[in-house]
Amino acid sequence: MSFSEYPSKLLESAVNEFASLPGIGRKTAFRLVMSLLKRDPAEVEKFGETIIKLHREIHYCRNCHNISDSEICLICSDEKRDKSLICVVESIQDVMAVENTRQYKGIYHVLGGIISPVDGVGPADLKIDSLEEKVKRGGIKEIILALSTTMEGDTTNFYLYKRLNKYNLVLSTLARGVAIGDELEYTDEITLGRAINNRNPYQQ
Repeated sequence: MSFSEYPSKLLESAVNEFASLPGIGRKTAFRLVMSLLKRDPAEVEKFGETIIKLHREIHYCRNCHNISDSEICLICSDEKRDKSLICVVESIQDVMAVENTRQYKGIYHVLGGIISPVDGVGPADLKIDSLEEKVKRGGIKEIILALSTTMEGDTTNFYLYKRLNKYNLVLSTLARGVAIGDELEYTDEITLGRAINNRNPYQQ
């Protein structure tokens, strides 16, 4: 069957919606839609309600911008975490990657991206001001710049260093057990855990 012609406008519309998601081609979208059609109606309704509830009720942590079920995420509200140590990451996926190593006991700050002029992303588009405000309030001893080891990641590291170096704290980066050009969320847990534990002072 040609994937440019569908026997139903409803089917075509559903395929278009799934295909709008990152990493989902039209053939995969078609298979997902057909799978849903074969399910029990109650299961499909539950699936749809879960997505709607997610979009309506999800929160972003007021402190670190991680996804949360409440205004303050479980990590920031955990009294056992070291609040003087902040791991700066690009995305929520990176928080999950670092947490999976079980080697890090501090808190996080999610930038929501990295500086990339080609993509039209500048410092003002990221959660950098709130990071500096957090530092100004005091109590922060170290910031780990745990960004992807790409040109954009290094550019963001340098910008953050220039913004934060005037404060009395340690700025460090991941040890280069993470290969140059690697995205943090795809790095294996052992390598990432070692990179965190063996982090280095940031150098220009």
